[in-house]
Amino acid sequence: MRATVIVATWNVNSVLARLDIILRWLAEAHPDVLCLQELKCTEERFPAAEFAEAGYTSAVNGQSTYNGVAILSRHRVEDVRRGMPTDEEGAQARLVAARVKGVAVVNIYVPNGQAVGTDKYRFKLEWLKRLRAFLDGEFWADDEVLLCGDFNVAPEDRDVHDPELWRGHVLFSKREREAIEEVRGWGFEDAFRLHHAEGGNFSWWDYRQGAFRRNAGLRIDHVWVSEPLARRCKRAWIDKGPRGWERPSDHTPVVAEFAKA
Repeated sequence: MRATVIVATWNVNSVLARLDIILRWLAEAHPDVLCLQELKCTEERFPAAEFAEAGYTSAVNGQSTYNGVAILSRHRVEDVRRGMPTDEEGAQARLVAARVKGVAVVNIYVPNGQAVGTDKYRFKLEWLKRLRAFLDGEFWADDEVLLCGDFNVAPEDRDVHDPELWRGHVLFSKREREAIEEVRGWGFEDAFRLHHAEGGNFSWWDYRQGAFRRNAGLRIDHVWVSEPLARRCKRAWIDKGPRGWERPSDHTPVVAEFAKA
């Protein structure tokens, strides 16, 4: 039995289109928990049976065609929450939370924002503000909380292949970075940055212009942990392997490993 617990996050850009890739990665990586974003399917169409055969229980907040998030776990999943209390009826499926072995796992798919100054950009900023309020209302700083997912924000210059090219644009604008910093200010540490200070590490590459081959990417997928979990974080990494497989997502898994409590 492994002496550590492995948690991963992955925007799969359609769980049905990438099912074979996801199952292959699960068989190779054996994470205890895998958080998925951009499912692009309803809960009814979600391939829970296939994941169960691989040994994983599913907690799903799905949506037809767009969005959707899920938590896959080898362990019992409790206290499942779908969305935030401030969501309006018919809100986009962008958050699912649950407790796994006492740890609160919050899986998010932050809105893209489209372009700076648009209605979708303003919606993104407001969504992040509501996320911080949700965290304030649900958890204490000394709780074991893991916030992960596709944040659609590169927090620092070292998270962008060409900061001057991206500066002021969506995913790397000043207001987005301030908004995500407000979320981090709840009491999170970036698990990846606990172990890697250098730049050049990315989790997303555009499908176009050979971006993956050139490593012209952004680090917009994150695993953030509260201080009690940060003390147990042994290592963290970005697994670029699946991005090079046939018909991949444009994102790749981000993984963190923790000592057992």
